[in-house]
Amino acid sequence: MLSLLYQEGPSTKGIFRRSGSAKTFKELKEKLDSGSEVDLACESIFVTASLFKDFLRNIPGSILSSQLCDKWVSVLDQGNNEEKIKSIQRLLEQLPRANVVLLRYIFGVLHGIEMRSEENQMNAFNLAICIAPSLLWPPVSSTPDIESEFIKKISSLVQFLIENCCRIFGDEITSLFGEI
Repeated sequence: MLSLLYQEGPSTKGIFRRSGSAKTFKELKEKLDSGSEVDLACESIFVTASLFKDFLRNIPGSILSSQLCDKWVSVLDQGNNEEKIKSIQRLLEQLPRANVVLLRYIFGVLHGIEMRSEENQMNAFNLAICIAPSLLWPPVSSTPDIESEFIKKISSLVQFLIENCCRIFGDEITSLFGEI
C-alpha cells in the first residue's frame, strides 16, 4: 500500500481526501483480513488510501501510542522548532521499533506527496487534516468539543511532522522506497 501511495500519491489530486468506492473498499478489506492475495495495483489509488487509513485506525492504541497522547499533544507548546524536534525524537524512542519503522515510511510517503502539493493540492496542512485522526487518538472517549480540539492539536502536530520529517527521521526518508 505504501509503495503504491508513494508512486501514485504525488500525482493524484486530493489523495487521502477523496474516498474510493465503498463497495470495493469493503470487498478488498474482507479479502485482506482473510489473508487472501490482493493486487492493489489494479484498484483505485483512493481505495488504497482508504484501506491504509483504515489499517492505521485499527492499530491497537494507535501507531503514536495513546499512552503517550498527552505528551504528543503538548509537543507544539514547547519552545522553538529545535526543541519540538528533540521532544518528538524522545517520544519516538519510547515507541516500539515496528511503529517507528512504519512511521518513517508513512512520513516518507507524506513528504513525497507534499513536495508536489501544487499538482495534487495536498500540502502538509491538508494531509495532516486527513491522516492525523488515523495516527493518534485519546485513550478514553470524550465529548465532541474536546475531541474536536484534540483533532486540531494532533493535526497541527502531524503538519509539523510532515514539514520537518527530514530533520526528525533523517534525510534518507526521501529515498526509503529506492528507485521504484
